Amino acid sequence: MNIRVQRENGISRLKMEGELTIYQASEIRQELIGHLADCDEMEIDLADVVEMDTAGCQLLLAAKHEGLQQGKSVRFVSHSQAALEIIDLFQMAAQFGDPLLIPAQR
Repeated sequence: MNIRVQRENGISRLKMEGELTIYQASEIRQELIGHLADCDEMEIDLADVVEMDTAGCQLLLAAKHEGLQQGKSVRFVSHSQAALEIIDLFQMAAQFGDPLLIPAQR
């Protein structure tokens, strides 16, 4: 998993690229918490997440929860197909609270 970060006006924009699975969860969790400490709000772009499992889903929920605990907004944007599938599978859209754009079926 690669995470690219841009900071502007107290907002950290993170672009996650690669797999968001149990194998990377511990490392990614520490990185997300570190970035959260350095901003007022965080936006996490999931467009390039190619694989996500339940640990990845839990990780995103934990980031959202940690943001709430710190009084900071954490939002997810540009959900990849892998992210949409796991969120849909476990019916977690309401817990994330972010708009999900569902691609048209072909």
